[in-house]
Amino acid sequence: MKLKILLGLSVLFSSVSAEVAHIDNQQLQQLLANKVPIIDIRRAEEWRQTGVVENSHLLTFFDKKGGYNLPKWLTTLDSIIQKDKPFILICRTGNRTHVLSQALDKQLGYKQVYNVKKGITDWKRKGLPVVSIPYQKQQ
Repeated sequence: MKLKILLGLSVLFSSVSAEVAHIDNQQLQQLLANKVPIIDIRRAEEWRQTGVVENSHLLTFFDKKGGYNLPKWLTTLDSIIQKDKPFILICRTGNRTHVLSQALDKQLGYKQVYNVKKGITDWKRKGLPVVSIPYQKQQ
């Protein structure tokens, strides 16, 4: 189900080529050192499974059934970042953020979007630090 929604988003936003920067762990570390905000779009159970990159803003995009509420999500995102300032998106493997980052960049006017191309999975595989997330009920 989630894959169908991702493919739908991809088709919706494919008419414009994105200029999103797809970054690796080294580039992510440099951006974090420069205080560029990072948004983790996974769900709470995913955060608890793997932990998160320190100082991540936890902002779920897809719910458990693969649905999403873009206007609500954007309202929260806009309370964290400004459209003309850089920010980073991270998910499990970079697939969800790949599609979302293109939409934010080209269709919704965000100027400097960075996508962590292999997500938290690669970050952890390389032994880079994460922080634990206590249980919290998903809203």
